[in-house]
Parts: sequence; C-alpha cells; structure tokens
Amino acid sequence: MGSLPNTVAEAQQLDLEDSSQNERVQWLINSPEPPSLWQELVGTVKGSLLTPGKKNSSSNATGKHAMSFLRGLFPILSWGRNYKASFFKHDLMAGLTLASLSIPQSIGYANLAKLDPQYGLYTSVVPPLIYALMGSSREIAIGPVAVVSMLLSSMIPGLVDPAIDPIGYTSLVFTVTFFAGTFQAIFGLFRLGFLVDFLSHAAVVGFMAGAAIVIGLQQLKGLFGLSHFTTKTDVVSVLTSVSKSVKHEWYPLNFVLGLSFLVFLLVARFIGKRNKKLFWFPAIAPLLSVILSTLIVYLTRADNHGVKIVKHLKGGLNPSSVHRLQFNGTHVSEAAKIGLISAIVALTEAIAVGRSFASINRYHLDGTKEMLAMGFMNLAGSLTSCYVATGSFSRTAVNFSAGCKTVVSNIVMAITVILALELFTRLLYYTPVAILASIIMSALPGLIDINEAYRIWKVDKLDFLACLGAFIGVLFKSVEIGLLVAVAISFAKVLLNSIRPAVEQLGRLPRTDIFCEVDQYPMAVKTPGLFTLRINSSLLCFANANFLRERILKLLTQDENGTEETAKDRVQVLILDMTNVMNIDTSGILALEELHTELVSLGMKLVMVNLRWQVIHKLKLSKLVEKIGADGIFLTVAEAVDACLASKLAINNL
Repeated sequence: MGSLPNTVAEAQQLDLEDSSQNERVQWLINSPEPPSLWQELVGTVKGSLLTPGKKNSSSNATGKHAMSFLRGLFPILSWGRNYKASFFKHDLMAGLTLASLSIPQSIGYANLAKLDPQYGLYTSVVPPLIYALMGSSREIAIGPVAVVSMLLSSMIPGLVDPAIDPIGYTSLVFTVTFFAGTFQAIFGLFRLGFLVDFLSHAAVVGFMAGAAIVIGLQQLKGLFGLSHFTTKTDVVSVLTSVSKSVKHEWYPLNFVLGLSFLVFLLVARFIGKRNKKLFWFPAIAPLLSVILSTLIVYLTRADNHGVKIVKHLKGGLNPSSVHRLQFNGTHVSEAAKIGLISAIVALTEAIAVGRSFASINRYHLDGTKEMLAMGFMNLAGSLTSCYVATGSFSRTAVNFSAGCKTVVSNIVMAITVILALELFTRLLYYTPVAILASIIMSALPGLIDINEAYRIWKVDKLDFLACLGAFIGVLFKSVEIGLLVAVAISFAKVLLNSIRPAVEQLGRLPRTDIFCEVDQYPMAVKTPGLFTLRINSSLLCFANANFLRERILKLLTQDENGTEETAKDRVQVLILDMTNVMNIDTSGILALEELHTELVSLGMKLVMVNLRWQVIHKLKLSKLVEKIGADGIFLTVAEAVDACLASKLAINNL
C-alpha cells in the first residue's frame, strides 16, 4: 500500500512533463510567420542607414529618425561631439607624418597606374576627406595603393593605350572609379559583404604576394630608365621585355641612383621595425629620398646624362572630371567589369586593414559603414579627378604608430597634400623616376607574408590551393586570371561542402542530456531502436537534397560493420536533428516527403528536431508537418529520444 502514493506521484510527474513537452512543441509548430523577402530587404536598408535607438511616438519622432539616419551615414556626428582638444595634438602629428609618406607614395602609385603624377596627389585629398565624414575606422589611412594601381594599369590599357591616347585613358580610369564607387555603395546599402568574402583570406594572401612581385618587376622600367616596355604584367613578358630593352637603352645612372635610395629605404624600414620609437624614420624616408635625389639631379644636371625625371607636375586643387566620365562610349561594359573587380579588391584590402587595427584597439568596425564610406568617397573621387582609393596597410601602420586618435589625421594629411599641390609641385620637376620606382619597391615586402602562407598550408590544404592558384595566376598570366582562379577554387570548396554535406550519427554523452557525434566522441551512447542523425548543412536545397536522402537511407540499412541489413529489424524511429538547417527549398521538402514515405514503407517513424523558423514555416505550408504529426516534432534531441523510449515502453507494456 505504501508504494501506491509513489506510483500516483510518478504518474502525475510524467503527465506534467508530457504536458510541458507538448506545450513546447506547440510553441515550435505555432511560431509566427517569418518576415517576407520584401520585409527583409527593407529592414536591411534601414539597418544600413539608421542607428539603433528607442522607439518614440512623440511629434518629434520624425526629427529623431532623420538624426538617426544622419548619424548612421556620418559617424563623425556621433564621435565628433566627444572630440577633445587633447586628441588634436596626436592627430596633427600623425597627419603630418602620414603626409610625408603619402606625398611621394601617391606620385609613385600614379606612375604605376600609368597616370600623370598629380592624379595620385588628387586621390590623397578628396577620398580621405569623405572617409573622415563617413568611415568608422579611427586609424585607417586612405589614398592610392599599389595593388589597385597595378590592377588598373594591367586591365585598362587593353581598352585604351595610355601612350597613344592619354586623355582617353585617364577618362576611362575616372569612369572605372565611378563604377567601383557605385558597386561599393550598393554592397553597403544592401549588405552584400558576402560578395567580398568570396575572395577568401588564403586567396588574398596569394594574390597580394603575386601582385607584389609583379609590381616590383614593373618598376624595373623606372629603375633602369627604359622607354620601351611591355604592357603585359606576367613575369615572363616583363623579364623578356627588360632583357631586350636593357641592351639598347639602359642608363646606368638611373640604376645607381634608384638602387642607392632603395637600400636607404629598406634600411630605414628595418630600423623602424627594430626600434618602435623610431617609427617616424621609415615614414619620412621616402620624402627625404625625393628631396635629396631631386637636389642631386638639379645640382649635377643628371637629366642631361640619361637620368629620367618627372618634369611637369600640374599643381592646384582637384579639377572637376564630371565631363570626362564615359557612359556612352564603346567600353562602358568593360569599365563596369573592371570597376567591379577593383571595388572588391579595394574593399577586401581596406576592411582587412581596418579590422586588424580595430582589434588591437578593441572596438568594432562596422563593415556596412565601411562599404558605404568607400563607395561614396570613390564616387566623389571620380567626379574630382581621383582614381580608386582604399585603405593602405603601410600608411595605416604609420598612422597608428604616430599615435592617431581619430580620422582627423586623414583630414590633416589631406590639407597638407593640398598645400603641397598649391605651393611645391614646381619643386618636383627634377625628381628622378627611379626614386619613385624605389619608393614603390620598398613598400612591397609588406605585401608578401610567407609565414601566413606556411600556416595556411599546415591548417587547410584546400585553402592553400586557393592561395597558390591566386599567386601563380597573377604571376604568370594576369591579375584578372589570378583573381578568377582564386575565387573559383574558394567557390568550389564551398560548393563541395554544400552539395556533399556530412550526416553524423549522434549518441548521448554519459550522465548528460547532450547528444554529440559518435565519431568525435566515442564514449557517446547510441540508443537501441533509435537512429539519431544530424544534417550538417545550413541549406537543404536542390543541390544536396537527393544526396542527403540517399545517404540517410544508406546509413539506415547498414549494420555496425557497414554491411547491408533490413532496416526494420534494427531501427524503429529515425530522429533527424535539423539544428543546422537554416532554410529549405521545394527540392528539400520533396526529399523529406520521399524519405518519410520510404520510412513508412519500412515500418519506421520519422521524427524531426529543432526545426528553424523558415524551415518549420515552409513545412507547414507544404502540409508535411501534418503528415508527420505533432508527435514527430520536438525542440531538443533529448526530448525526442525520451518521448520515443516512453512510447516504445508503453507499446511493449500493452
């Protein structure tokens, strides 16, 4: 008699647990409809432009929304209110140090892009000022960079030869910059940053290394003082062109002058790395090189002895280039394609640089705002005689080491470059071209990261294949081919994982309600009569639905040794953990329906666990939830296993 109250209490406890479990299942089945595609699109745009804040139903709500919009678009309105006078001292020194490096580098990168020198300086004025208003990074230094300059000089001359039609070439560069800015702004507005992520980290490492070598070889033209040089960028064509041209037009003084200052720049770089307090030395070394070499050429009249000089460098503020944009020409589609490639490469470099320094200073870099800022600054640049600008790693490192506090250092740098354009351009007439080549070459070692390539090799061989593909493609074919190879390999890796996702058998860890893969955790215990599987794919779709269905059925009809056996003799319930499946399409639904039908024919039951929002919504619309029944839907694997065991026990007791 004493056991009766306990039995009653246990029965009441079981009823309470069943009621609670049924309630949780109803939460899942009766969850509200997920947002539509249009709602998600509108929400994405709002999220890109509005800063989060409390809802306000008062009459001034419109004004607050407008202010929220402006703060989202112009972060300077937020941090500018807290800007302290003490910050300006640091930003001023950092900006001046940055300008001393930026001026000679900008001239060199313009030369690399096959543009007149002033366009490099123009690109160090307008884009940094726009970025200071719209960007979210405190340390990033904006301006022309080597990789993008080389990208433009390798792709645009195939459309317009700068030697034959320099005006047409420059106009096409502005048009490409306009398209690059447009694409970047669209990426930010609609949060399409995943397009940039297709250029994986491994691909970027290989691409940068290959580009650095190609850029270095391109500088042999300036270092040797050659007039005739190939327009191709692959290593074979460049070395062949150098070997042919050196025999006829090599001027030793160019080489001696360029090599001497290259050694000086590399030594300055080495000293700056060894002694952090001397960070300013490698920063001002390029400007010192320009000043000293210009004086040497001017005093010795070395230009009369074969030393090639910059000659005329147009001064003054950025002129308008609106009238030079070509939207009706024959090369518009090609310009758009080059603009897209430039946009992705520029964003990849800028966001990588920005995130690196943001992590050091422990603050969050808003990728959406970065894309918008990059887009609008390049759009503005295309209208003011600038070409594609982005964040430079070398200049950002100098900016950070100089103690910058905010992007005001970019404003100081831009103002300094304006003063240089107004006052000092005539003094650069005798600057030797070999020095510009030396300045570019001295910045290239930072683009080659052998240690990172080795780490990629050790960690992931497929990633290393993408790295190697980008490197070889850029080095031996072209920048475009290198990028395509890298993206193709990276995309193939993603596709392979998507169309052949893993299906793992789960078991319960001893003394817990946690279910894990039995291959990874050999101590996990399988439940007799139940077969628990987890689908490791975020999308159940046309690409993998049939593969997963066949894979599940094959696993069901194999014994422990992998030999075929009758499924119904071993398993009564198949439990599918759908935790990782974020979405499903009609092919995926059809595959689940076919799987359910097959299981019913084998006398088995299908149970699904933790169906995500979009998945449960679509399964309800397709009536599959009705076919499976509410008793086949659970929130956790543990609940599903316990319920199946209880049901099996009840049947056996009958």
